Amino acid sequence: MPVARVSVGRRVLWSGGELLVTVGVVLMLLVVHQLWWTNREAKRGAERKVEALEREWGSAGGSGSAGGGAKDGSGTTGSASSAGTGGGTGGGTGTDGGTGSGAGRRQSSYSTRVVASQAYAVLVVPRLGLRVPVAEGVSKPNVLNHGYVGHYPGTQQPGQAGNFAVAGHRNTHGEPFRYLPRLRRKDTVEVETRAATYTYVVDQILPQTSSRDSGVIRPVPRSIVKPSYGYKEPGYYITLTTCTPEFTSRYRMVVWGKLVSTRPRAGSG
Repeated sequence: MPVARVSVGRRVLWSGGELLVTVGVVLMLLVVHQLWWTNREAKRGAERKVEALEREWGSAGGSGSAGGGAKDGSGTTGSASSAGTGGGTGGGTGTDGGTGSGAGRRQSSYSTRVVASQAYAVLVVPRLGLRVPVAEGVSKPNVLNHGYVGHYPGTQQPGQAGNFAVAGHRNTHGEPFRYLPRLRRKDTVEVETRAATYTYVVDQILPQTSSRDSGVIRPVPRSIVKPSYGYKEPGYYITLTTCTPEFTSRYRMVVWGKLVSTRPRAGSG
């Protein structure tokens, strides 16, 4: 075999090897960016937003009405009204909207103003060590990718009769709901606002359903894919949704809770 032909073959193999190594390095950097850098930046941003909200509420002296609400037969303190929600979901499961308030329950005010893509509450899950901002909407670029939990527009606000439904990433971009499967019945979930802290208790867990299962965030939440999961009566619910299994968005996991108490913020009235 001529020497020139051997040299050309070696150069081709060498160039091909260099190309494969370069592609591998680029892919590795992309993975590092997605799994580490986005998490780092989103978590930092979310922590700063929680601190900013708490400073704002403190400096405002807890201004705004918490809305005492009326207790239902189970001792739940309800706070309900027709608060306006920001537009533009940017994706996620649809919702039917509506108040879902029970017959005979007194309506009361919800004064926190919500604006699309803006954080206005803090979700606290003690079992997960989680404190994360809640923003209006479930747009990935405007809300979820900032490490926030997003409120489904059209669903109710914290403490209102009906269903306060939120979504969060399970992987990347802060991944606030990464450990959602660790929740168990009777765990507490709190939602802090300018006016009050609303405490819910986990009641049902739907491990997996279709990403198009809109029933899980209706005013009376109930899966339309797995009807044995969910509720039949109006109440004061919270719904937490995230993708499952990890690193996919094929299915959704759902956690439901019921409101058990409303604690007005000091100085509100």
